[in-house]
Amino acid sequence: MTTDSVPDRKKAAFWADAVSRALVPVAVTPRDGTTFTGTITTDRLGFLRICRVQAGAQRVSRTPALIGPSPEDLVAVVLQTAGAAVFVQGGRRTEAGEGSLVCYDTTRPFTFVHPERFTAHVFQLPRHVLGVADDDLRQVTGTAIGTGHGFGSVLLPFLTTLAASAPTCPPAVGHRLAGHVVDLFATLIAERAQPAAARGDAGPEHLVRSVRVHIDRNLGDPSLSPESVARAHRISVRYLHRLFEGEGVTVSRLIQRRRLEECGRELARRGRVTPTVSSVAQRLGFVSPAHFSRAFRAAYGVSPREWRDRRASRGTGADDADPAGTPAP
Repeated sequence: MTTDSVPDRKKAAFWADAVSRALVPVAVTPRDGTTFTGTITTDRLGFLRICRVQAGAQRVSRTPALIGPSPEDLVAVVLQTAGAAVFVQGGRRTEAGEGSLVCYDTTRPFTFVHPERFTAHVFQLPRHVLGVADDDLRQVTGTAIGTGHGFGSVLLPFLTTLAASAPTCPPAVGHRLAGHVVDLFATLIAERAQPAAARGDAGPEHLVRSVRVHIDRNLGDPSLSPESVARAHRISVRYLHRLFEGEGVTVSRLIQRRRLEECGRELARRGRVTPTVSSVAQRLGFVSPAHFSRAFRAAYGVSPREWRDRRASRGTGADDADPAGTPAP
């Protein structure tokens, strides 16, 4: 959509309608007395919408009255490729120069002021696919994210290339790329939402260690799952699975493996009272005794009862009661 063939007296109204249709309903006011011009191009990669905006100086506002009728809740990241912008949301005011990223939430009022001609790429996706806490998102919106270092330096070339290649992407590839964008945006929000002193430990290795510790501490919780682990770490389930791609085990398998290992130790523990199979299974998060027995036999080649009785007959102590081998991943 472009103002090129629109009469001068209608350009401002045409442009306001074009931006509202391509992005979300907003009010647009040109900032100077010259004839306003603007072009906006829209592409889709699955659920991800990418808009390239090139226009003159303007003020763009999303008011509470414009938010109500909107059909969906979106989160957007703006990559400023030329010119500058002043952005306000949630009581924060930030200036974004060329190469900066700005994140905003369409469910809350915001204002963009472009004091000069500018070019920007806008990436919009549904709020619900991110899987991040509302508080974390609020900490990130209204701030400019530099791309000279840190995670912003990873996002800049990726988003630039993505915007350029979007028009020629096959649909199947587009859906996969949209999933990658979700991972990157969720990671960006998680990184920026942490206290500054903690951001140095926000890398993938730290997260993997943290996930493993969390799993070990919560083995007895029957609801322990990839979804609950992701929520506890304020990341998406998709990104959690990505973290464990190089670990040789999925998160679901890791939970089951650690439960089986701890059950093996408990069943082999000597004491005045021999623990029952069902009590051990329940204490370590197995809801179904039958499922526990099948999983244990598949991992160790014997039933839980046989395992307990063999260890008891050998007089094995708790300290050396590790299962013979590790369950299959």
